[in-house]
Amino acid sequence: MSSTTSSLPERIELSGEGLILRDWTEADLAAMPELFDHPDIAYWTPIVSPFDEAAARARLDRDRQLRAEGTTILLAITLDGGAPLGEVMLRRAPEGTELGYAVGPAHRGQGLAIRAVRVMAAYAFEQLGVDQVILELEADNAASVAVATKAGFSLLDVPLIEGQEKGRPYALQTWGLNLTRSRS
Repeated sequence: MSSTTSSLPERIELSGEGLILRDWTEADLAAMPELFDHPDIAYWTPIVSPFDEAAARARLDRDRQLRAEGTTILLAITLDGGAPLGEVMLRRAPEGTELGYAVGPAHRGQGLAIRAVRVMAAYAFEQLGVDQVILELEADNAASVAVATKAGFSLLDVPLIEGQEKGRPYALQTWGLNLTRSRS
């Protein structure tokens, strides 16, 4: 990353939209496999599969390393600061400030991803000073496309991001939310 990128806080807790987004802790390791070891998450995200306690430990360690490097924030999605229900991510990259999310299968259908994305976007706009946040989604991922539209994102007229991961090809659309649009 550029040396002009500011560092990220060592600890973060964000609240809004009826949620508390907080840092992952050692106490969350046992809950992470239940959230992330699911065929949908394995298919649509780069999260490793199978996702067991060793994968949880590796993810927590990687989260701390990326935060220290100033590139990525991974926060647990909670209702009250307690049990994690999913995760929201903010990643600084050359193509922009990207958000991502995963909600455990038992917690879907409550608007958690939409609300978590809105809270994280507000943080990016207000605390990091970005003008736009993006989501990179596969067009066939109807649930994530619904999150993008309900959270106020618009499909951007940019080339698809194509690649291969976990033995399958993908083509990601880029969705954007601008600072001025988020306030309207």
